[in-house]
Amino acid sequence: MRASEMRKGQTVKIDGKLYAIVDYQHVKLGKGGAVYQTKLKRLTDGSIQNVRLRAEETVEEAFLDKRTYEYLYSAGREHVLMDTTTYEQMSLDDDAFGDGPKYLRPNTQVQVSMYQGRLLGVTLPNTVDLEVTDTPPEIRGATATSQNKPATLETGLVVQVPPFIKVGDVIRVDTRTGEYVTRVKE
Repeated sequence: MRASEMRKGQTVKIDGKLYAIVDYQHVKLGKGGAVYQTKLKRLTDGSIQNVRLRAEETVEEAFLDKRTYEYLYSAGREHVLMDTTTYEQMSLDDDAFGDGPKYLRPNTQVQVSMYQGRLLGVTLPNTVDLEVTDTPPEIRGATATSQNKPATLETGLVVQVPPFIKVGDVIRVDTRTGEYVTRVKE
């Protein structure tokens, strides 16, 4: 595809490496033709690069295979996922799975991106609902709004929560920031 046909979110292959287009701008320089100033994120290591492309230059578009997998369980450093359509199971180590074990209960759906059969990354849901297994009791008379307390969740994750949260409550946690969002009513 030509550089002028690029869009945010697309995956392209430049010099044999895969990149996601984070941002691009059409820039008209003083002399000469216009260029596209692009911000690319390398999919293998997450590094950001700025690349200038002329409008008539071509880049190879890469099509990722994105599938829904179900997280089954973890055993030590090994984490098992199952393809929801073929029921094939795949094992990932801590490096490939990232923060997944801190946020996922068994049977949680995740998005897996692959290119030519090679795993590129696992995308967690934006928020997850987890039960509080341990937290100090509420302090009576503490009315300051910024007095959060630590709470241990069923996966072992520790987050700061408001004082009214107690053991047994189910809370929503943002997987992108690791922060408390709200208490979930059941």
